Amino acid sequence: MTGFEVRLAERRDLEVLMEIEKTQFPEPWTTGMMLDELERTDTRRYTVCTEEGVVVGYLGVMFSDEGMHINTIGVVPGHERRGIARTLMDDCWDHLVARGVRQATLEVAVSNAAAIALYYSYGFAPVGIRKNYYEATKEDALVLVAEIPSTLAEA
Repeated sequence: MTGFEVRLAERRDLEVLMEIEKTQFPEPWTTGMMLDELERTDTRRYTVCTEEGVVVGYLGVMFSDEGMHINTIGVVPGHERRGIARTLMDDCWDHLVARGVRQATLEVAVSNAAAIALYYSYGFAPVGIRKNYYEATKEDALVLVAEIPSTLAEA
């Protein structure tokens, strides 16, 4: 594969995370929201994917009694389809298995075929639609759920 590395996101990454948010999402999180997410390490896990020390993507998840929810994932424009999101998801899956999390959920825009294909490859399956979920675009969200294997051997 490539020379990607994954590490926990830090406050120093905030500026680049916000740049990615603003270029990737019609309703980007505010700086305050992202900072709050980064600081809530008891129930959140934010990771960045770096290449030669430069952040090229990130993934943020939230843990609850029900399992894990993917809050956000983004890749720097121009770096799509290079395996960055998959690298982040692989790291996340390893963490979930080690942590004993049994179920993952997320919402994704129904038009985002590339993301949906990625999620399907991790065993996510549709369980519903949230109508007009994305306020800025009025687009529906596909609700996906995946069962997490108890060991990587089951994955």
